[in-house]
Amino acid sequence: MRVVIAGAGAVGRSVANELLENGHEVLLIDKSPEAVSVGRVPEAEWLLADACEITTLDEAALERCQTVIAASGDDKVNLVVSLLSKTEYGVPRVVARVNHPKNEWLFNEAWGVDVAVSTPRLMSALVEEAVSVGDLVRLMRFSQGEANLVELTLPPEASLVGTRVGEVAWPQDTALVAIIRGTRVLIPDPDDALAAGDELLFVAAAQQEAQLEQLLGAARRRAAPSS
Repeated sequence: MRVVIAGAGAVGRSVANELLENGHEVLLIDKSPEAVSVGRVPEAEWLLADACEITTLDEAALERCQTVIAASGDDKVNLVVSLLSKTEYGVPRVVARVNHPKNEWLFNEAWGVDVAVSTPRLMSALVEEAVSVGDLVRLMRFSQGEANLVELTLPPEASLVGTRVGEVAWPQDTALVAIIRGTRVLIPDPDDALAAGDELLFVAAAQQEAQLEQLLGAARRRAAPSS
């Protein structure tokens, strides 16, 4: 797979190294001479240019790319790169980094973004996931289709403990994609019984999250109104 990464900072270089180790072809673009450090990622192609310019993207041959990653530290740059990649070159998959949570609402299909990765949200979600039992935690938002990757650790008091997966009437537009049980990762089978402590991973429409939380018996307690 050919991948173009706009932004050769620490994030862009780290992603490039991971992709190269997995056998992909990577081109890094950055307009800052200081950021273009070929020695740090010698296996990648490098382009010293402004990724927001059509001439740069032409030179990068985006029409031959399967994925573009907008990984700069500037949300405006990432949005422009995403929009141009999708509308001008028809790149199948566009992944964009969100630097500031207040801008997250912009990173959607209208701006050409298929997957938005919010670093602040991801870090807070990972903290919540590590310490929360019985609360639905949003790990990632998929812009295309407006679905989210959410996680919940099933508490011992949940009514579904002991219930088989196939017997649960899951909400519409919700899919249980994995069960993490101890050190094992299970592909859900209709005959699998849910157990206390299971980490359940769902892809779910945002509007179904409250219903999913209620079904799992894990809705957050609301504070009683003050008199």
